[in-house]
Amino acid sequence: MNQERPGPRRIAAEPDMDAILNGRRMRRTRRTDWMRRLVRETTLSTDDLIWPLFIIEGDNQRVPVPSMPGVERLSVDLAVKAAEEARALRIPAIALFPNVRPELRDESGTEALDPDNLVCAACRAIKRAVPEVGLITDVALDPYTSHGHDGLLRGGEIDNDATVRQLVLQALIQAEAGADVIAPSDMMDGRVGAIRTALDANGFADRAIMAYSAKYASAFYGPFRDAIGTAKTLTGDKRTYQMDPANGAEALRETELDIAEGADLVMVKPGMPYLDIVWRVKEAFGLPTFAYQVSGEYAMIKAAAQNGWIDGERAMMESLGAFKRAGADGVLTYFAPEAARLLRRQ
Repeated sequence: MNQERPGPRRIAAEPDMDAILNGRRMRRTRRTDWMRRLVRETTLSTDDLIWPLFIIEGDNQRVPVPSMPGVERLSVDLAVKAAEEARALRIPAIALFPNVRPELRDESGTEALDPDNLVCAACRAIKRAVPEVGLITDVALDPYTSHGHDGLLRGGEIDNDATVRQLVLQALIQAEAGADVIAPSDMMDGRVGAIRTALDANGFADRAIMAYSAKYASAFYGPFRDAIGTAKTLTGDKRTYQMDPANGAEALRETELDIAEGADLVMVKPGMPYLDIVWRVKEAFGLPTFAYQVSGEYAMIKAAAQNGWIDGERAMMESLGAFKRAGADGVLTYFAPEAARLLRRQ
């Protein structure tokens, strides 16, 4: 016996949308491109970008970083060309990171104190050619140590105070070479105050400090370590000095201490997994606050785009806009030249 199927359930009454919405139709301001631009809360410009560069020895050397599609290690002469490109694109500043030859690395990271090392040579060359582009230099020992740590090892432990003394010397050498902003990324206690005191006492009171104030012991740094050549040299991990990813309030305490010690600019690293920290830091202190869109974040977007899984350009711009929406005043990003070119076309 065939049983007749029930028909669709009837709605007793059409909803009165005007009454429900009470005149509040949010889509009115999304209807056209010009209106969306007119009411946009957050805007991104080339002024918000800092371009990290990896430096290698040699002349006319350009070596791709396999885990970071589109990113290359550059010899100093080509780093100068990149700085000229930054100027043309109106990118305010570049950040320099060296890939040091293995034979120059030792237990104490003594190459960091050579006034003719890669970073210092790049600073001098770039400042001669493109003085109007800001130079940010990394203060940490990991590119220079044979064990890959940011500090000096004593009996298997990082010696905080001995490390700080060496970081002060590294910062002074970089300032002498022409660095505009000294950026300690090591996460040693007290290093910002020690560097500020030394800079002021040695005629570099005009040099700013960008403190890596909330730098987490993150899994997103892998491609960066490939780029600077420490992925295979690092012994153990960095969890005794970099922050636990589970902690948020601790980031505020770290930042507060850095500001009290003389930091002019503060940074949260990594970026997108820690947008809540960016927001909290900016809200709490109001100091110029930066985020580092680290190598793993960049590599994920690039890899997904290459596989056709996402629209790479849109994902790039969406991610950069998210930093601004969270309160960042600027972003260190390997997308900087690509994003700047796109922004110029818009």
